[in-house]
Amino acid sequence: MKGFLFSLKGLLAAILVCGSVSAYSQVVPYLPDDEDVKESCTSIVVGRLASDDGSVMTAHTCDANYRTWVTMEPRKVFAGGVDEIRWGLLHTEEPHDFRNTEVKGSVPAPEGETFRFLNVAYPCMNEKQLAMGETTTDGKRELVNKEGMFQIEELERIALQRCSTARDAIKLMGRLAEEYGYGDWGEALTVIDKKEAWLFEIYGSGKSGKKPGALWAAQRIPDDHVCISANVPRIGVIDFNNPDKFMYASDIRERCKELGLWDGKSPFKFWPMVTTYKSNFYYREYFVLNAVAPSLGLKFEDEEMPFSVKPDEKISAQRMFELYRETYDGTDFDQVKDLKVEVKRRIRNADGETITVTDTTAPISTFMTTDTRKLLNELKPGCAPQIRTIAVIQCSYSEIIKLRGWLPDEVGGVAYFAFDNPAQTPRVPIYAGQTELPKGFNVCGQKRYRKDAAIWRFRETNRVATIGWDRTKGQIRKALAEYDRMIFEDTPELEKKAVELIKAGKKEEAVELLNGYCSRLSASEQRTWEELREEFWSIFARSL
Repeated sequence: MKGFLFSLKGLLAAILVCGSVSAYSQVVPYLPDDEDVKESCTSIVVGRLASDDGSVMTAHTCDANYRTWVTMEPRKVFAGGVDEIRWGLLHTEEPHDFRNTEVKGSVPAPEGETFRFLNVAYPCMNEKQLAMGETTTDGKRELVNKEGMFQIEELERIALQRCSTARDAIKLMGRLAEEYGYGDWGEALTVIDKKEAWLFEIYGSGKSGKKPGALWAAQRIPDDHVCISANVPRIGVIDFNNPDKFMYASDIRERCKELGLWDGKSPFKFWPMVTTYKSNFYYREYFVLNAVAPSLGLKFEDEEMPFSVKPDEKISAQRMFELYRETYDGTDFDQVKDLKVEVKRRIRNADGETITVTDTTAPISTFMTTDTRKLLNELKPGCAPQIRTIAVIQCSYSEIIKLRGWLPDEVGGVAYFAFDNPAQTPRVPIYAGQTELPKGFNVCGQKRYRKDAAIWRFRETNRVATIGWDRTKGQIRKALAEYDRMIFEDTPELEKKAVELIKAGKKEEAVELLNGYCSRLSASEQRTWEELREEFWSIFARSL
């Protein structure tokens, strides 16, 4: 394998995939251009009447160079009555690594014990079945006010520690941002509980007012609808007389008038006020809404997409898995549809005779680097368009979350988690009641190659696979399908046993059952991906 890496063909392949000679020496495994940085996360939401089983679902892909360590943060009692607000946690290497972070201020701590929560770069689910997805929506530069105390991840963390419903979480995050100031770029959170789903969008308030505040609004997603947030603000006209459907900052109209964003007379349409985007959708928003509701006849040329849509068919967790692996293969948005070539190969037939056959191959992957794309377009303009897919190589991690109010909270909330590119990595269920995560989850693999970081069991194989994606994708997809099947066949019985234990007053045994299943499945997935890596190197050693 080492000899192969330093062969000419192997070296060229590594350059195509990673943009440097060594795939493991980079701090960042993939460096997107400026457009990709703006489009860095995808969060889909499914209302309880739009899902196949009555669950509420949301999801998040963290598609940028953020930390990949994951913990189940225990319940906490704050000492001294204050809760410190810290900046910089997105780029730490381990849970107790506070290098290059800064305490920005503090807020009063809650009384008593907080809730346990799943702590990823953007905290996502707590033990009471409250969950969130996140996407950055940029926003107008003049709205950013770094004097504000909060960044979005700390607002998420506090809400998950203190709240059990989506409405309460939104009200708390909005109140804190208004009182102490919001200092981050534009953000959107999909906030769900066992009954409701909301989209919460927040921006700084620039230099308006006497102190830093926040411009925020939230819109409820109809129970029978699907919504998507993918780095573009989506909330349109706010009905200030409909508290069941909208929530908003207490002084949002006054601040928007002061900033010159609203004339005070026209309908209060939120997304055009806070962003420079000319539309409320791009590729991902259109693709998802059209994919789940093709009967609507939505067109990419439309001026505006609906905020949400009623799906033609109920959405299952399996369907969510599929959507998060999308690279638009076979559609008009397929980036490599014009990068296929016919090649002649000499093979032996069943009689042992050498014959020549013609194959069609697609040697360039959707996951090509920006430099590769530029080279191809220089050779043949337009042959490799840049179209933002849902699954991307620069993904740090992703989770698809399902909440089920008819089950005990410990079992009802489940986050199907995956490291790295969601089109290449299997998912593992993490339940709201778990107290432990698999070995290696608490170590970040983003800053450097670390054998003790679970992410590298997958990332290393995924990068190798991308060298010859046309030859490896079949095996990757077969392995993904097998683990999907295993999850959806195993977990109903697992959950049934856990519920029986909880009802029998054996909650600790139920938690151990969930902890154990998660760890065993993750260990199996990691072993499989290590075996695939060795197999892929063997394929390339023989054929490149």
